[in-house]
Amino acid sequence: MAEYVVPASKRRRGRPRAGQSDARERILTAAMDEFGELGYDGATMRGIAARAGVDAALVHHYFGTKADLFGEAVGAPMRPDLALPEILAGPTDEIGARIVRYLLVTWEDPDVRRRGVALLRTAIGNKLTTPLLAGFLSRELLSRIVGTLQVEDADLRASLVASQVAGLIVARYVLRLPGLAEASVDELVGRVGPTLQRYLFG
Repeated sequence: MAEYVVPASKRRRGRPRAGQSDARERILTAAMDEFGELGYDGATMRGIAARAGVDAALVHHYFGTKADLFGEAVGAPMRPDLALPEILAGPTDEIGARIVRYLLVTWEDPDVRRRGVALLRTAIGNKLTTPLLAGFLSRELLSRIVGTLQVEDADLRASLVASQVAGLIVARYVLRLPGLAEASVDELVGRVGPTLQRYLFG
């Protein structure tokens, strides 16, 4: 019996076709080229698809959103942008503490810590990765925090939060400063959380 072949018009849009087994890797390579040349904001899923020689729907099939693709391309060990809605949904007077707890609890996972430290060591001072991470955090994280603040200096407040948590992560897990590296998560939540709360709402 002859094998039935599904007509191209009936294939699900965006699904990989025969001969596209390497499409995922080509998309990742194209993504880093696109992000590197145009920055996080300037890069588009359609542009990445064109570089990879695939349909834009295939990029969405494999990676979902631009943030998902970026996270995969740079090997991000965590996605704070995905956790942020839940963090912001709780009591307003506990947001600072919840941000600190989420970050520290996540980084206490050995695999997250290993990959996160490697990414930070690579990114800090790197002319390609540093602006990419900054663009990602600005678009996917800080802008969402800013959206919850009904104040004129929301951008500054959100950036202060980012600077505080970035310093905390680097000092505890990369530099491993004495005292800070040995402190418990609860102690750091209690000490740093109020600072973030003041930046946001003080």
